[in-house]
Amino acid sequence: MKQAMVELFGTYAHEIVFTHVLSAFVWVGGMIAIRFAVHPVMQSIEDPKIRLGKTLQITKNLFHLVIPFIIAIIVTAVLMAVGLGFRAAAVDESGNIISQTAYSIYQIVHIKEVVWMVMAANFTWMYFKRRKAQKLFDAGDLPAAKAAVAIVPKYLLPINIALGVLALWLGVTLRGF
Repeated sequence: MKQAMVELFGTYAHEIVFTHVLSAFVWVGGMIAIRFAVHPVMQSIEDPKIRLGKTLQITKNLFHLVIPFIIAIIVTAVLMAVGLGFRAAAVDESGNIISQTAYSIYQIVHIKEVVWMVMAANFTWMYFKRRKAQKLFDAGDLPAAKAAVAIVPKYLLPINIALGVLALWLGVTLRGF
């Protein structure tokens, strides 16, 4: 399996890196656009039912748009990590450090992977909060729907934006090596 991933990356490195960067751009850029461009405008809608309904629709559209990109980020990250041989350059078969520089790079790769996984877990939480709010909204319980989704723009989305920017920074750092 490892050898197949190395060969796949060797053959399609440009396409894999492009897909990874594009996916990050769509996911993080989409979150930034929703939080800082769309959300403030939505708050100007006076009718709370229309405002909440539109907010739920917009977030549903964004979430469904980014799901394939999140999957692509994870798949391409694994292909790049294995295909670029970060581990092989950093440690031997026994786990002893071969090169301190390569080991430092290998640690950045792991940090970046953890950041994307935390983002994916946070996204999953947002997804289910939005779904719960949609069910409450559809049932006519606007106060409960609003309460269920309130954490998303206030905390969860900004956390993912910050983590996404960090992951992008780490990715650019890795490309410098």
